[in-house]
Amino acid sequence: MPAPHEPSPTPANLRVLLFTDTLGDVNGVARFIGDIAACARDSGRSLRAVTSTRKRVEPAANIVNLAPGLACPMPRYGELDLVLPPARQMLALAREFAPHVVHVSTPGPVGLVGRWIARRLGVPLAGVYHTDFPAYVDGLFGDEALVWGARAAMTHFYRPFDAVLARSAAYIPRLNAIEVAHERVRLLPAGIRTPVFHPRFRERSPGDEIFRALYVGRVSVEKNLPLLARAWNAAHATLAARGIASELRVVGDGPYRAAIARAINGAHFTGYLHGADLSRAYASSDLFVFPSRTDTLGQAVMEAQASGLAAIVSDEGGPREIVRDGATGLVLAGSDASAWARAIVDLAADPARRTRLGAAGHEAMQRRTIEASFEAFWQTHAMLASPGARVERPADAPAAGVGLAHAGVAQW
Repeated sequence: MPAPHEPSPTPANLRVLLFTDTLGDVNGVARFIGDIAACARDSGRSLRAVTSTRKRVEPAANIVNLAPGLACPMPRYGELDLVLPPARQMLALAREFAPHVVHVSTPGPVGLVGRWIARRLGVPLAGVYHTDFPAYVDGLFGDEALVWGARAAMTHFYRPFDAVLARSAAYIPRLNAIEVAHERVRLLPAGIRTPVFHPRFRERSPGDEIFRALYVGRVSVEKNLPLLARAWNAAHATLAARGIASELRVVGDGPYRAAIARAINGAHFTGYLHGADLSRAYASSDLFVFPSRTDTLGQAVMEAQASGLAAIVSDEGGPREIVRDGATGLVLAGSDASAWARAIVDLAADPARRTRLGAAGHEAMQRRTIEASFEAFWQTHAMLASPGARVERPADAPAAGVGLAHAGVAQW
C-alpha cells in the first residue's frame, strides 16, 4: 500500500496495478489491456499490468509476466489457459509497487490473486466486466445448473469490488443481476486504435468483383455462429442465382471451426490475423457480420466500422450500441437467420448503400479513440483512490462452488 506520509493520489501521481489472466492471447480483452498499457506509457502514467502465462507476451516496460507453477488449457476454451500463478511473488511485486488502486480484469486464477492482494494491501479494488461468463456457459453447455453456478461465482467474485466498469450500457442490468449495485457500476467509453483500422488499407486486385463478407472473432458456438452458417448459406445461394460471386471470410479460430467449415458454403478460413494483415482483412472486405448475442462490447465491430465497413449485428449485447441501425449498419434479431440472409443479399446488391453506411460508421468511430477510453479509465481509478471515496463492502460469504477456490488463493 502507499507510504503513510505520501501525498494524496491525483491523476498525475496515481499508481494502478492491473491483474489479468489474458494478455498473450488473441482476444478483445488482451488487446484492450495491451492498448491501455501502451496509453499509460505514452502519457507517463504509472500503470503496471501483471499476468502469468506460458504464452509469449510482447515485452514492455509496464508489463510483467510471471511464470505459472502449472498451466493447462481451459475446458471447451482451449485458446485460454488455466494457471497456478505465483501468488507470493505477485504480492511481493505489489508491495514494491505500492499501488493506490488494484484493477482486476478477469475472474480467473490471476484475477483471484489480484483480488486477494487488494484486500491484503487495503487499497480500492476495481475491475472491468469484459466477459459474460454465464452467457458463455449457457451457449457452450446449455445446462441451467452450470449457468446458475457461473452466475453464483460471478456474484461472489465481484462482491468486494469498489467499482465494476461496464463496456456497454446493455450490460449494466447483467451486472445488477449478479448483485453489483448501480452505485458501484461505471460505464467505460469504448475506444480503439483508430489509425490502425482505416479504409486506406483496402487492397483488391483489378477485376476482383467478388462480394466479401467478413467475420472476425472466436470461432465458437457461443458467438452464435450456427445462425451465421444458416444465414450465409441462404444468402450465398441467392446471390449465386443472381450471378453475384460471394465469399465469407472467417478470421479467427476456435473449437467450432471444423464443424462450421463442413456446414457452410463459400467460406474461407484464415485463422488468426495480426497487425497489418488484420487491418487489410477488414478494409478489403465489403460487409461485416457479427451475430454474437453474448459480447459485452464487440471490439471487432468497432474495428470493422473504423475500416469503412457497414456492419450487421445482433439486437442483444454490446454491439447493438456501436451500430446505429439504418445509419452505419443493421441491427437484427439474433435468432432470425432469414432476416440476416435477406440483409446480406440486399447489401450485396446495393454497393452505394453499403458505401454510405460504411462511410458513416468510419466517421462515427473517429470519436471513439483508445486514448479517450484510457482517460476515462484513469479518471475512474483516480476518483476511487481519493480520500473518502471508498464505501465499506460487506464481508465475503462463500458462494456455492467458489468458496474452496477462494480459500486456496488465500493460503498461497
